Amino acid sequence: MTNSSYSEELRIAIDAVVEASKICRHIQSTEGFSELSKNDKSPVTVADFGSQAVVCKAIHEAFPGDPIIAEEDSAALRLPDQISLLERVAKEVKTLFPTATSDDVLAWIDQGVSRDAAPRTWTLDPIDGTKGFLRKEQYAVALALLVDGQVEVAALACPNLDTSESDEIGFVFSAVRGEGAFVAPLSDPNDRQPISTSGCTVASQARFCESVESGHSDHSWSSDIAHELGISRDSVRLDSQAKYAVVGRGEAEIYLRLPTKPGYVEKIWDHAAGCLVIEEAGGKVTDIHGYPLDFSKGALLADNQGVIATNGVLHEEVVAAVKKCNG
Repeated sequence: MTNSSYSEELRIAIDAVVEASKICRHIQSTEGFSELSKNDKSPVTVADFGSQAVVCKAIHEAFPGDPIIAEEDSAALRLPDQISLLERVAKEVKTLFPTATSDDVLAWIDQGVSRDAAPRTWTLDPIDGTKGFLRKEQYAVALALLVDGQVEVAALACPNLDTSESDEIGFVFSAVRGEGAFVAPLSDPNDRQPISTSGCTVASQARFCESVESGHSDHSWSSDIAHELGISRDSVRLDSQAKYAVVGRGEAEIYLRLPTKPGYVEKIWDHAAGCLVIEEAGGKVTDIHGYPLDFSKGALLADNQGVIATNGVLHEEVVAAVKKCNG
């Protein structure tokens, strides 16, 4: 692995998302796993809680002074009528840590309740793309280290992502700023191979990568942009930051996250890891106005609107098309 100043952070991050993926895969392979609805009506599952417990435990033990901004908290699991859900989460975590108690699991989950910026901060989405997870399709475990508001380390596990080059299913993407982006099979995370974005220079030949859920990005707006760019190819639609991975390894050129309602603000855990992977693979990521994503404001991308991620060479042309079709 890299000999950079972040080599230990990278090693811990990769190990953590790989371990969390084991729990997620096991739960996804079973029938009838439990699901709750959060206040924003989005789903949360046993796997979300178990994954967060595992990753936060690893980060807190390795870097106890670093706060963690993660998507979930343990409040729902502490309710008297959710004792069976807590027991299920604890059971899954115990497959990796046999001596873990329910109280341990709750405490590990709540290592991720920070929401404020700090000189060093980790951000975690324990299951990015929970609806994809529920459909037994694409999802990701996304972890990143922010230093002075800049993403420096990323580990992005995509347990259901495949490749045309082999029968392997499940990969972990990783990056350290200034050192390139890499991919390795989840079955052998030390087998890291460099990735790069597509060399496509003609916008009309580009491939879009979009969310499956129309509530996550405005698909009609995307269609207008595709028409403006002369793109007629069908979009690649999949859930989660796996879209960043697909663009990062050159299988699509454009990922758009277009606001679906006024005032919506993106969360940092939905973009930090994927953003660095694409940038280190040679691509570019900005908001829809062409401004860099500002990860220095705590849990929210408060100064940004939407996301545009591209292979790099097409970026300015895509930003111009987004602005034109929004006007």
